[in-house]
Amino acid sequence: MKTILKYICCGMLLLTGVSCGKELGKLPESAKVDGNTILDQRTAEIALNAVYYRFANVQASSNTTSWRDHQVVPGMCAGCLGSGYGIDRAEENNYAGSGFAGVYWSECYALINAANGVLKGVEPLAEQGFTGNRKKEMLAEARMMRAYGHFKLLSYYGEWYDLSSAYGALLRTAFITLSNIPKKRSTVKESYDLILEDIDYAIANAAAVRPNYYASRWAAMALKLRVLMSRGDYAAAATLAGAIIQDSPYKLETNVKDIFYMKGLRSEEVILGIQPQQNQQSYYYNLSSQYYPGASSLYVAKKKLKDMLAGDPRQSWLIGSENKEEKDTYYFLKYIPEGTKATITSETAYAFRLTEVYLLRAEAILRSGGSMQEARNLLKEVMKHAGITDFSAVDNAATTTDLLLQTYYEITKSLVGEDGQEWMALLRLPFATVRQLKPEINDQIRYIMPIPREEFLQNPSIGDQNKGYQQ
Repeated sequence: MKTILKYICCGMLLLTGVSCGKELGKLPESAKVDGNTILDQRTAEIALNAVYYRFANVQASSNTTSWRDHQVVPGMCAGCLGSGYGIDRAEENNYAGSGFAGVYWSECYALINAANGVLKGVEPLAEQGFTGNRKKEMLAEARMMRAYGHFKLLSYYGEWYDLSSAYGALLRTAFITLSNIPKKRSTVKESYDLILEDIDYAIANAAAVRPNYYASRWAAMALKLRVLMSRGDYAAAATLAGAIIQDSPYKLETNVKDIFYMKGLRSEEVILGIQPQQNQQSYYYNLSSQYYPGASSLYVAKKKLKDMLAGDPRQSWLIGSENKEEKDTYYFLKYIPEGTKATITSETAYAFRLTEVYLLRAEAILRSGGSMQEARNLLKEVMKHAGITDFSAVDNAATTTDLLLQTYYEITKSLVGEDGQEWMALLRLPFATVRQLKPEINDQIRYIMPIPREEFLQNPSIGDQNKGYQQ
């Protein structure tokens, strides 16, 4: 029962009301529940901080954030990134044989249970005990984090592309104890409905201004944009993206490279990022060091990404020298220049940037029958900030289908190795195009991963395994 106990324990830590320390902080030395609970705004803030601890996937043993699976796994599935010491089965879209198949399951349920712990503790408290609107803001942040976790699960373990499917997410809206583990997975429609309900609450109640390693109203809107794109509500997605671009305080970085090499969370483009833990850059097995030999793992760019960037100025700082350990792979330099040591900036990760909003608006406009010229202008605006001056591929895309393909290419080049948009953008293309771009995907079964076997042992009520996989 290791997995279920992991996220039960994570939630129990929240309800103890103990401090998480500096930045996103350290876990308490003991997980014992001794009667302390969320009693007031101070203890509620501590508990909410622990939700962000789970969002950043901080490893208790090293006190370092671990967003490797957000950065690397989707790129593997899409054929852009890979393992530098031998191919992982996820690169072949054979998830049953991959060591990455279950990574989001345990991580997301730890996050969801932590969020549910905050909701359980904060909801009964009187609003008079909070400063201003802080109670509603905290509930909004917790519900956005719960929505993020549920949407990630739906995207990787549910048939998100079929609203009529019974294969949705296993939705957890109550703090988990051993007595309420048994639960059936929901339908896809039910999953979207709950996710959007949580996000809409967050949009209505979250603070507009927060440090960009905490969820704001704008971050909730960016998450809703992703959800609407997956759900197929393209006209609504285009309108929402337009509102973020027009009304939010965020601006495209003048030179996008500066985000990753110089500014990190100081960039005005970052809507929600992952703040490294204190002294994380000094830990021998930190995140960015795994993009260059020295750590026991090595994650690299593949020839597909290198070829896609041919003639693009980004190739010079995204793609490094050839990796001698695995044919047709190259050092992936998005976060750390080749041969250098990790820094606070290289250890920073990114959940939402304004670039994504521009690109998803372009795609949504095209999919909802809007202006091709407006979509072109959005693409070219993003490309300008990457140093591109030749827009002929975009200008020469004569049909909506052609321009959607160019949009997919730009999403991949702009957002590869961040939080999975290169993968989701690929899967939104027609299946024949998906199969052409990634021949290993010969069935929609390969769009999603199998539910981990441990879940069926712990929760026999969940229902059937995903199609094409053994329970």
